[in-house]
Amino acid sequence: MSSSLLWAVDVYGKVYSLSTTRGRWERDEDTLLELKRVTAGQRCSWGIGCDHHVYLNIDPGEVPIRYREETYENQRWNPVDGFTDVLLPTDRWAWSDLTGVTAQPLHSFLLPSDSWEWEGDWYVDQVCAGGDPTETGGWEYAVDFPANFSREKKWNSCVCRRRWIRDRIYKARGSWTKIPLDHPKQPPLPLSDISCGGWEMSDQPGRYHFLWGVSQQGQVWFRSGILPQVPEGQCWEEVEAPREVAQISAGPGDLLWAVLWDGQLLVRTGICLDSPTGSSWVVVDSPPVKEGGTIHVAVGVSVVWAITKDYKVWFRRGVNSHNPCGSGWISIGGEMMMVDVGLNDQVWGVGEDRGLYFRKGVTPSEPSGRGWIPNVWVVIRCPCDTSVLHLYSYEWSPPFPSLLSSAGCEFGGQVTNASHGSVLTCEDSGDTELLLTTTPPRPQDTPKAFIPTSDSFISSLVADREPLRTPTPSPKKPPQGKDGEATPAPMCNVDLEAAQSPHGEASSLGRAGDMGPPTSVATYPLGLEPSLGLGEEDGPVWAWISGGGCDVDHTAQMTWLRPAGTEEHSPAYQTSTARKAETTTSKEPAERSASVWVRKGSMRWWRDWKPYRWVDVGVALEQSTNVNGKRDAIFFIYFTQYDEKKYLHVFISDVTVLVPVLKENSHHAFAVYTSDSTKQRWPLILAAQTEKDMADWLSLLAGCCCEARGIRGTPSRQALWSVTSKGDVMVHEPSPCLEALAHTLPCDMMFWLQVPGHLRCVESNSLGVVWGIGYDGTAWVYSGSGRDRATLHTQTDGRTVYIYENQRWNPMTGYTDKLLPTDRFPWSDDNGFTECTKSTTHPPSPQWSWVTEWAVDFAFSGGTDKEGWQYAADFPVTFHGNKSLKDFVRRRRWVRKCKITLTAPWQEVPPIPLSDITVLPCLAQSSMEQVPVWGLSDKGDVLCRLGVTPQNPAGSSWLHVGTDQPFKSISIGGGHQVWAIARDRAVFYRGSVSASNPAGECWYHIPSPPKQSLRQLSVGRTSVYAVDENSNLWYRQGLTPSYPQGSAWELISNNVTKVSVGPLDQVWVIADWVPGCPSELSVPGAVCHRLGVGPMQPKGQSWDYGIGVRYLCHRRMGTLWVCRAPTNPPRSSISTHSPVCA
Repeated sequence: MSSSLLWAVDVYGKVYSLSTTRGRWERDEDTLLELKRVTAGQRCSWGIGCDHHVYLNIDPGEVPIRYREETYENQRWNPVDGFTDVLLPTDRWAWSDLTGVTAQPLHSFLLPSDSWEWEGDWYVDQVCAGGDPTETGGWEYAVDFPANFSREKKWNSCVCRRRWIRDRIYKARGSWTKIPLDHPKQPPLPLSDISCGGWEMSDQPGRYHFLWGVSQQGQVWFRSGILPQVPEGQCWEEVEAPREVAQISAGPGDLLWAVLWDGQLLVRTGICLDSPTGSSWVVVDSPPVKEGGTIHVAVGVSVVWAITKDYKVWFRRGVNSHNPCGSGWISIGGEMMMVDVGLNDQVWGVGEDRGLYFRKGVTPSEPSGRGWIPNVWVVIRCPCDTSVLHLYSYEWSPPFPSLLSSAGCEFGGQVTNASHGSVLTCEDSGDTELLLTTTPPRPQDTPKAFIPTSDSFISSLVADREPLRTPTPSPKKPPQGKDGEATPAPMCNVDLEAAQSPHGEASSLGRAGDMGPPTSVATYPLGLEPSLGLGEEDGPVWAWISGGGCDVDHTAQMTWLRPAGTEEHSPAYQTSTARKAETTTSKEPAERSASVWVRKGSMRWWRDWKPYRWVDVGVALEQSTNVNGKRDAIFFIYFTQYDEKKYLHVFISDVTVLVPVLKENSHHAFAVYTSDSTKQRWPLILAAQTEKDMADWLSLLAGCCCEARGIRGTPSRQALWSVTSKGDVMVHEPSPCLEALAHTLPCDMMFWLQVPGHLRCVESNSLGVVWGIGYDGTAWVYSGSGRDRATLHTQTDGRTVYIYENQRWNPMTGYTDKLLPTDRFPWSDDNGFTECTKSTTHPPSPQWSWVTEWAVDFAFSGGTDKEGWQYAADFPVTFHGNKSLKDFVRRRRWVRKCKITLTAPWQEVPPIPLSDITVLPCLAQSSMEQVPVWGLSDKGDVLCRLGVTPQNPAGSSWLHVGTDQPFKSISIGGGHQVWAIARDRAVFYRGSVSASNPAGECWYHIPSPPKQSLRQLSVGRTSVYAVDENSNLWYRQGLTPSYPQGSAWELISNNVTKVSVGPLDQVWVIADWVPGCPSELSVPGAVCHRLGVGPMQPKGQSWDYGIGVRYLCHRRMGTLWVCRAPTNPPRSSISTHSPVCA
């Protein structure tokens, strides 16, 4: 890994750097350099000096930084002297730029600063002329200024020019140098803050840097002209701000945030390479704190951190290049003076104790990290000598209030994390010893050097802080050797308790040879390097840190934070590390802080405005956890429209259903519904690249939805069940007020969760008995009711796919697939609107696989001829199997079977295939020996399941109930009322059904509504509803205990596909269409609840339209059951075997 630097400044203005390869803090070589602020970017750093000058430090590199100066020598021909520099008054200058407007003689070119040096003298550019020096001398010829110049001299060439070039090279890499002033005779711009960023906006090898500054008057300035070849830039440009700015922070991308003096925040929008200063400011509210607002902000690639006046740390959610303002604040544990976001969004900070901290666990998926770790160890090299003072610990540790008064001492002991309200809490046992080499002791009689703090900046840094307790060293003169060098000493003893003495007495570290009590003294190794003090006994009291140039990879171990010269495999190292880890673990306080988790990806989004089409988008799921453990999440969709970055967001707590859909040109699409999208009849449609990606995103989103609603484990016995047209099983955990008359839960707010499995219909009740039927007629029973974990089984299902071959007769060729322009496709679906060929027709989803080949279907209603054709006069009319003279069109149906196999909590109930199923809806407190379950076989036989109990929901056997004709729909309601519809559309009631006589006695015929044929019915507690072939909803009047068959049918509503009635007579239906919905969005299949149903108004008053919108195709609602509240009567159970189309 290449080396990168972490920069920091202490309160005295001294500059330190920590290299990722050398692994130690180093004081800058310029001992007179004092900086107030420092900001680091990729391969360069900027700082504000106490003299108000801006300093630049460019990392050393193999490729030098060169800039080429150029000027043009211009001449005109005259008859006397030929080509000469005597030009006409209207001509350009004799020495000028390319345009000729600006005079540029050779002597006018000066070095912009002392950081540059000329690499050579001026010379003629031969490449520009395209010739050899001996041929043309670099001259280009033209008729006049300006014109197209060429290397060939012609008879009419009256002017000529040649380009002179000179290279200068940047020589000050690796050191801090002043950037040139815009106006040398004026004082420098008094900046109070500075920040660089923007280098990730360009993909070019030489990346640009955007430098922003804030003056002491609150003005915002931008450094223009910063290029790879011009690292110092050209000049400062003022950027208008609505109010006075106190601090500013720029991210590596296009994010720029600023703090106002009143604590509010500003966000700059519209920043791009073409407009580096942006377009406008947006005011963002500061974090919600009682006292004041924000005092500091730090920006990364897609993160924003802030510090409020109470020194609390906050994290901004939802920040992105498409959404630079974010979506909300989250409080993060810890108290900091300032923070800085480095490369890869790693976070560094200066704590209240003026110690350096690092945010651990920061990853792309968890940008907020997991906690603050006091900064590593301190290994400091003094620039005025070759000696090194090593101060470090194997664990992360805060800055030390008193550090090794003995010069040259290499401290290898454990320093624990700082406790609350103190700079350092450090204890050590006397048995920790490491026997290594020795170094000379520090002179004991030399007074500690003192660095004055005359600059007003230093006073402002420490004015509002309590004075740090620092031990006062005892000035002693060291014993001197022959050449003035310190005399070596064999060992150095360190008293850690004295180092943290609350009375501030001199530490035993400052006295070589002084020994404290055995329990408080540890012996540490001494280095072999010559001794030298730092000029002060205390460690650096940090004021600022910048990690913009420190490349920290979250996936790699930061070995550069480990003390140099230690070997992990050494016994002494392992022993001391283990002891120190135990000490640190016992003393480190448990930190409970909020966190943010992010999952990003790319998908395609079906744009919900014309022209409708798929758009490539970026998606991000952001989940936050507060200090109390409560979680919420936001789902973002980022896209670009007309070169403008935009975004959509969905609050996970508002999501009502996540369901796979069948969408044109996409086999891995799913829909995200909210209450608003349900009302608008348009969900959010997204498509993943693979089926695995779609399954992962659905699982992730569903998990966040469950966490936001407190849903855990398997579905409860009170869950509502449903099935989509694709066979996906969905459940809803209801609230007690679902069917309360005064607090009815709106349909568009019901949350549906997918359960593993594949079914065509499903039925359940409050005792945990859940039955379902697959597309192949196989009966299944749910095996997870009432358990913490469901028992998984292998579930299979099969479906049959049909396509139609269409032909028209003509006198020349007979029947052919050459149809009229107004006809249907030669290969189509049933209605002929969609083209379906053998090659383009696929299974319902990628989970399905073909098990047969295409074959002609002869078992077609209406009959076929020997080749499988049906005939008719035209499309579309009634087809028949025999050809006549008036039949000009024909069709035949092709069939192919497919199969799906998955692992799900469903147990097969063999051996009879079923077409319909119904379970007696009952209350949670009900007790019964057996749960009534009725079904219809695929042949129309009526069956009653025996032995069904909550402990054995599959039952034991089927009891055949005799009928004189096959049935197609059956329903059981309160009081064991069993109603059914025969295939000839006749209605029947089963009499004498009870718990002791589960099969009943006989069937009673019930007249159908006049001139109507019923197709489906549902029985409640005291009411029966039915739907006819024309989608009309009928209510059976006159039902009484003495006369349960009722007296007459009453029309309630039209626009109904299916109906379901619960034990409290609450009515749920599937509507064909939604009134008021635009025609392009209106499709069959909206779940609706009948409002106003009660004892005095059994038929209700109006409809509450819920989920079921475009692209969901067919959806089947299963039993919907809700438990009753303690003070309310029992709630209803709603059984619906109905397609919900979206």
